[in-house]
Amino acid sequence: MSLTNQLVIAEREEVARGIRALLATPLIGERGSPETFDLIRRRREPIRQWFDYYCGWTLTVEPRLGYARLVKVRAAADPSRPARRLRSGRAAFDRRRYVLLCVAAAELLTVPVTTIGLLADRVARASAADDLVTTFEVASRAERLAFVDVLKLLESYGVLETADGDAESFVDDTTAKVLFRVDATLLLRMLAAPVGPSQLAVPADDVALRFEELLEAVSHEQRYGLSSGRHEDTPSASDVQRNLWLRHTVFRRLVDDPVLYFAELTAEERAYLGTPTGRQLLRRAAEQGGFVLEERAEGVLLVDVDGLATDERFPDDGSNAKVAALLLLDALDEPRTTDYLRNATAKLLKRFPRWAKTYRGKDGVRRLTVDALAVLRSFGLVRAEAELVRPLPAAARYTDRNEEAP
Repeated sequence: MSLTNQLVIAEREEVARGIRALLATPLIGERGSPETFDLIRRRREPIRQWFDYYCGWTLTVEPRLGYARLVKVRAAADPSRPARRLRSGRAAFDRRRYVLLCVAAAELLTVPVTTIGLLADRVARASAADDLVTTFEVASRAERLAFVDVLKLLESYGVLETADGDAESFVDDTTAKVLFRVDATLLLRMLAAPVGPSQLAVPADDVALRFEELLEAVSHEQRYGLSSGRHEDTPSASDVQRNLWLRHTVFRRLVDDPVLYFAELTAEERAYLGTPTGRQLLRRAAEQGGFVLEERAEGVLLVDVDGLATDERFPDDGSNAKVAALLLLDALDEPRTTDYLRNATAKLLKRFPRWAKTYRGKDGVRRLTVDALAVLRSFGLVRAEAELVRPLPAAARYTDRNEEAP
């Protein structure tokens, strides 16, 4: 093989790795991931072109500032991918933590350096001045814990850099000395919305009542010529805009969701994927991104054999819920009631007595069943309908396995 061919192959592999790395982590900093950032910096043009062509997403790479930001825009909210606390349980952010995140981010915009105490005071004053926000109580340990969870999340994004001290110490000691450097540029890049919320000029009292409408408004992308998110409501949109919208809509779901079921697409989207052009683009995107394309009668999915493109894996023995989810799939050879699945979970706990100790107490069977089904739903493997759980076609990929002790 000639040197030229070797270089071409190496470039393709690096571009594919960069694409998948950004899908898993849309904000990559040089300080936290130097090797990955360097790869993206060197191959930024072909990576940027891939995301723009297939998904309509913008990639910003700032070599001197040391970060790469992929702006992933989707109009639909996805509650299955919340911000998570950077603790052992990785619990999802609750409403209070999201509120504190927004208030803290607003206060950090104006200061290049701050201490944890000064920032806490600023957040307390700002929340007290807003009639719609519950005042941040620094004296409450639970409040300080939520506040520290927010700071640790911002630190993981590179927005905050601890110059001295440890934020965790503030949970038990309000006089803890912690010094932060603030990257305001990176903080501004966190918001992935084509339209800034401040441009909507909506009275604060109306936000809760019009949330879905406002979410669609901040996600509005003018390039598609849409007035309501649907082309049938926008006769002025051209065929070029319509085809662009179809391509980007389909590929956004394909790269961002575990599996793309044809039944969940609109008639236009299914027709687009059924065209020779659609099928050709599907295979080309998979090849360029380093994915293995699986096509079935019910849908398609992109498989990343290296596991780079996702922050959540399945199968995975990283949690009891994921192990239980995999084992419960064998019981889901047909639609089953939740009572049936709870009985199956009870049998698993009895069969493996030294496993899943946190689910051994009162209500443990129900909790493990709920957590396992949440895993299966998040990976597009089941659909819950009232008290009935239906296996989806992709679940067949994981059945008929030999059970082993967790």
